[in-house]
Amino acid sequence: MTLLSTLNPPQRQAVTTTTGPVLVLAGPGSGKTRVLTHRAAYLIQELGVEPWRLMAVTFTNKAAGVMSERTAALLDSPQGLRGMILGTFHSICARFLRMQAVAIGLNPRYVIFDSDDQLQVVKQALRDLNLDEKRYNPRAIHAAISNAKNELLTPETFPITTHHEEIAARVYARYQHLLALSSALDFDDLLMRAVFMLRDHEPIRRQYQQRLQYIMVDEFQDTNSAQYELVRLLAEGQRNVFVVGDEDQSIYGWRGADFRNVERFRQDFPDAKVILLEQNYRSTQIILDAANALISRNFHRTPKKLFTDRGAGVKIVLHQAFDEQDEGNFILDEIVRLQQEGAAQPGDCAIMYRTNAQSRAVEEAFIRRGVPYRLVGATRFYNRREIKDALAYMRLAHNPHDDVSLRRVINVPPRSIGAASVDRLSSWAATLDASLYTGLRLLGGDAEPELAARAGVHPFSGRARTALMHFYTLLQGWIAAGSVLTPAQLLDRILDESGYRDWLQDGSEEAQERWDNVLELRTVSAGYDDLPRDQALAAFLEEVALVSDVDDYEASSNAPTLLTLHAAKGLEFGVVFITGLEEGLLPHSRSLEDPDGMEEERRLAYVGVTRAANRLYLLHTFRRSAWGRSEPSAPSRFLRDLPASVTSGHRPGSAHRRMTTWGREPQAPASRHSPSNRLQFSPGQRVRHPTFGEGTVITSTLMGGDEEVSVAFRSQGVKRFLASLANLKPV
Repeated sequence: MTLLSTLNPPQRQAVTTTTGPVLVLAGPGSGKTRVLTHRAAYLIQELGVEPWRLMAVTFTNKAAGVMSERTAALLDSPQGLRGMILGTFHSICARFLRMQAVAIGLNPRYVIFDSDDQLQVVKQALRDLNLDEKRYNPRAIHAAISNAKNELLTPETFPITTHHEEIAARVYARYQHLLALSSALDFDDLLMRAVFMLRDHEPIRRQYQQRLQYIMVDEFQDTNSAQYELVRLLAEGQRNVFVVGDEDQSIYGWRGADFRNVERFRQDFPDAKVILLEQNYRSTQIILDAANALISRNFHRTPKKLFTDRGAGVKIVLHQAFDEQDEGNFILDEIVRLQQEGAAQPGDCAIMYRTNAQSRAVEEAFIRRGVPYRLVGATRFYNRREIKDALAYMRLAHNPHDDVSLRRVINVPPRSIGAASVDRLSSWAATLDASLYTGLRLLGGDAEPELAARAGVHPFSGRARTALMHFYTLLQGWIAAGSVLTPAQLLDRILDESGYRDWLQDGSEEAQERWDNVLELRTVSAGYDDLPRDQALAAFLEEVALVSDVDDYEASSNAPTLLTLHAAKGLEFGVVFITGLEEGLLPHSRSLEDPDGMEEERRLAYVGVTRAANRLYLLHTFRRSAWGRSEPSAPSRFLRDLPASVTSGHRPGSAHRRMTTWGREPQAPASRHSPSNRLQFSPGQRVRHPTFGEGTVITSTLMGGDEEVSVAFRSQGVKRFLASLANLKPV
C-alpha cells in the first residue's frame, strides 16, 4: 500500500502540492490530521527532504504528540523524524529564543513565569507605582497587557485613549522592568520576543528562512496576530508554507484568536493554492445538512458543502423542555432508552452547553438516579472554588463552629487576616479545646466568664485583633440573619457584606464564568424559599452536601460526557445533546449587540452540531431560572435556520406571541398599568431605553397584568423592565 492510497482526491492534492503556499480549508471530520501526517511523511520519504528542514506547528502538546507518532508510523525508518521542529507555538518560540539569546541580549537562563507568577508581578508593579489594586484590578490590568502583547504592542506603542489605558500602559512598563530584573519571560513574551527577533535581526531571520524549507501550521483559524506574523516572517524565505484551518470552527476570539488571519494569508500569499476538504467521515448527511444550513448564515467565510458516504441517518430531535430540571431528566431518559434499544451505549453520548453553570441541573439529574458521568474541561459544579467559598459562608451562618469553612473564608476576600493570625487563633482555641469561632467570641468579649478566665490574655496585636473582630462582626450578623432570611436572601447579603461579589467580578471572561456559577447556586438556593425560615437553610445545606458527597464518580469508559461547547472542539461522539438553545444563552447575551460576536456564537453552535456522528438532540426550555427567578425563554434563532426536512419534534415558530408545547403563556387581565393584554415587544426586536440606549429584546411576557421585557444592552448587559414604566421605544 502506497502512502497516498488511503487518501481521497482533495487530500491527495493537499499532500502532493509541495511548491509554494497552500491553504487547506478543512471542514469538521474531513481528515486534516491525516493530511498533515501524510504530507510530512511524503516530504521526507518520497521527496527526500531532511527532517530538520521541516517545521510543524500545533496548538497543543497532545496534538504534537499525535502528529509525531502517526507520521513516524508512516515512515520506513523509526528515526525518520529526527531533527524535525514539531510542537506548539510557545514551545518552538522558547526553543528559538534560547538558541539566539546571546545575540539578542537575552539571558539564556531565563525563566518562564506562569499565570500566577504574572499576576503577582502585576500586583508588585501596582504597589511600586502607588496604585490601589482595589481600584485597578490586577487581573483586568494583566488581561490588557496580554492582549497588547498578542497584538505586538510594547509599553511605548500601547494605545492610550482613556484613563484606564494610561494606567495599564504605566503598569505594563513597570511589569516588563520587573520581568527583566528576574530574567523572566511570560507566555506572551515568548511569541512577541520571537517575532521581534526575526524582524529586527536580519542574520537570524535569514538563518531560519534558509533552514526551514517547509512550514506546516495546524488550526490556522485560531492564530492571533503575533502567531500569524511569526509564520509570515519564517515563510518569506522559501514560501513553502502549508496552513490548515477552517473559519467556520474559529471559536476562541475571546482569547485573541482571529479567524481573519485566513484572509490575511490570502492577501500576503496571493498565489496560494486553496484546497477544500468537504468530505466528512464522521457524521450522517442529515447532521451535515443541518450544519451546512446553520453556518451558511455567516458572512465572513469561504463557502463549503459538507457531504458524506455514510447515508442520511436519523432526523435531528428538537425538544422543548419545561425547565432545566426537565431538560436534564429528558436527556437521561433518552440515554436509557437508546441503551435499551441497542442504538447507543452511555459512553457514546455527550451533553454540551454554552456555560459551565448549565451543567448543574444535568449533573443533579444523573446524581439523583445514581448514573455515573464524566465532566470534561471543568471542575464539577459543587467542587468549583467559588461555589465552595459561597457554601462555606452559608455553612458558617448555620453552624459557626465549622472550622473547615471558617478557615476557608476568613481571609477570602483578603481582609488582612494572614496565615500567622489564623495559626495563633487556632493554637489559642486548641488550648481551650474549643472551635475557632469560640476563639473569636473570646476575642470579642462575648464568651462565658468561666471560659474567658481560662483563656487569659489574647495573643494578638492591635491590627490583627481589629481584622479578626471585623470578620467576627460580619459573621454574627449572618448567624442572626440565617433564621429570618430565605437562603437566597442570605446568600445575597453575604456576597455583598463580605465583599465577595466585587472581589469575584474583575471584568474578565473567566470572572464572568465564576460569577455565572454563583448565580446558578443562588438559583438552587431559591428553590427552598417556600420552606419555613427556620428550616430552609438547613434543608438547602443538607441537600447540597448530599449532592457533593456523591459527586466524585470514578471515570468510566461507558459513562456519558458533560462538557462545554468550547471544550468539545476536536472531539466526536455517537450521540450529542446540545442544551440551552435559547436567546441570551446560545447565542449568548453578550453577542446580541455585536455582529462579530454573533457570528462566533453561530460557529460555536456549528462546532457542537458537527461533533455528532449518528444522533443529535437540540434542546431548549419553556422557562429557565436566572437570579433565583424562573422566566420564559425565547428559542434560539439558530433553531429556525435548520431545514424542516432534517428535524423532528417541536419547531419554534416565528409568531409575535410565544407559542410552546406547554400551551400559550398564561395572561392576567389588563390592569391600569397595561391597557391591553397584547405584547408590545418580541424577541429580537431593537428598542431604545432613555438611560441604557439601544438594545435587543430577549424575552417578553405578560406578568401580573403588565408586560415584563428582558433587554440586552452592549455595555450594560441584560436588564428587565415593566413595559408600562420603562419608556422603551422601538428602533
